[in-house]
Amino acid sequence: MMAPARDRHPVAADNAQPMAEPLRILLFSSLYPSGARPIHGIFVETRLRELLKTGEVQAKVVAPVPWFPLRGERFGEYARFAATPRQEQWNGVEVHHPRFLVFPGFGMSITPFTMALGAWRTVRRLQREGFEFDLIDAHYYYPDGVAASLLARWLRKPFVVTARGTDLNLIPEYTLPRKLIMAAERAASASIGVCQALMDRLRELGGDPGKTHTLRNGVDLQRFVPEARDQARVRLGLPIEGRMLLCVGHLIERKGQYLAIEALAQMPVDVRLVLAGEGPDRAALERQASALGVRERVQFAGVVPQTELKWWYSAADALALCSSREGWANVLLEAMACGTPVIATDIWGTPEVVSQPAAGVLMRERTGAGLAEAWQRLFANLPERAATRRHAETFSWESTTQGQLRLFQRILADQRVAHREA
Repeated sequence: MMAPARDRHPVAADNAQPMAEPLRILLFSSLYPSGARPIHGIFVETRLRELLKTGEVQAKVVAPVPWFPLRGERFGEYARFAATPRQEQWNGVEVHHPRFLVFPGFGMSITPFTMALGAWRTVRRLQREGFEFDLIDAHYYYPDGVAASLLARWLRKPFVVTARGTDLNLIPEYTLPRKLIMAAERAASASIGVCQALMDRLRELGGDPGKTHTLRNGVDLQRFVPEARDQARVRLGLPIEGRMLLCVGHLIERKGQYLAIEALAQMPVDVRLVLAGEGPDRAALERQASALGVRERVQFAGVVPQTELKWWYSAADALALCSSREGWANVLLEAMACGTPVIATDIWGTPEVVSQPAAGVLMRERTGAGLAEAWQRLFANLPERAATRRHAETFSWESTTQGQLRLFQRILADQRVAHREA
């Protein structure tokens, strides 16, 4: 695909600055929070925030959103696209939200191209304003990583792509997206996986083993800390007596909250279920709870700010994650950091997190009965909260952050050598 006609001659990378200067990174991903969607892609923001703490990196974010003209509430998620500001400061980081076109019916095949074209003018403006970045740090292989590969080609910049789950486990089942993903992989300086299972999958697809790196998401051990369970329940207005199962996540089918409600009907009557999050399945989940006779034992907490989540984790006896697909579920580590063990489906990167009894248990089958059975197993050998916290402490952000820095520095050093030899 040709660069936009407005500027067909890409800007050459200037790699003459000494390594003592901060690395300048353009983070590119549609998965990033905004004023309109404050918890969308928060895991991408968290990794960048940890990287910026080192003082060795400067960064700006280009987070494209689909174009939509109307903001009425009846348009749901599309209205939030329309309400997203073109530019904002988000937690101290400059974030730009260019628009791109999505075409229903055949959008999957062309979205990487419309995303790249939509972002092009914004990226070039940032360069003209003085942000001559060294590297593009893209998140999610399709369409974001493919779009980043186009921008990198036009600008003659190196880029890396972080895979996060369905981008490698499901989307490559479609022929054209798979070809585009693998073309982007060949062009990338490196591929990063948030779990080893994703990098194994990329190699199965034909990816270069020498360019794959596993850099797992960590957990903020200062933000997520254990609080006294009774104190947490009083603060949240929850009953002190009885046991509590917590689910945190968007209320959509693949997150499997319906399985938790199904399991609740098979659990002792002293168990309550709290669902933290919002989404299109809420009404159906409420109807299901009523039909199973457990509506009074289910509480819908709505969207909970990340700064408040520690209280909900601390109030719970266990966290349940019933997802059908997850690359690396941050909620598992967040709960563990608060001393709360987890019950989770045995998929993708989850066994790398729930890897010892102190962490919790994996469901033997992804059903309501499977969750109820896992609850019994967990409480037959319930770990001490301090042991669960210690397990979470082995997943600090430090190793991931240092791994990123080493990788980015090596890529830029290799590029300078290649330029000198050219």
